Amino acid sequence: MDRYAFPHDLLAAQTAWYAVYEQLATTAEGSAAHRCRLLELSRRITAHPFWQGPAGTPAARVALKELARMQVRP
Repeated sequence: MDRYAFPHDLLAAQTAWYAVYEQLATTAEGSAAHRCRLLELSRRITAHPFWQGPAGTPAARVALKELARMQVRP
């Protein structure tokens, strides 16, 4: 996973996505707000300029998700 130098804001958004998803899955409180936040984070992740560069490959997307998951659930 060290092959990719993910921008801090992209990694933070993906990590936040998993944290919010976990909250949505474990509590009924604020579910509408959690869904809205997931959509906002999804847009931010998908539209990030990193994906337009040569490193923005499908393998990089998988690596980003794996790295973010490890930060949410070590």
